Amino acid sequence: MRITAKGQVTIPQEIRERAGLLPNTEVDFELNRGVVRIVPAKRRRRPGRGQRIVRRLWGSGTVRMSTDEILKFTRSK
Repeated sequence: MRITAKGQVTIPQEIRERAGLLPNTEVDFELNRGVVRIVPAKRRRRPGRGQRIVRRLWGSGTVRMSTDEILKFTRSK
């Protein structure tokens, strides 16, 4: 297996499955005596996409409606 010019490598599917490395899994790299290990990260380093969207939109609403008003509005269409 070769490392690309961007430093990327494809981890074989069997290895990903056995290690529990699912898509979007955060990983850490450990270096010990010239051996590199890829391990699941102990914690997320940055907020996920959904968290970033909620933070950006939080408090930006300008319409004051109760839940009942919103339901009535959405069901009338």
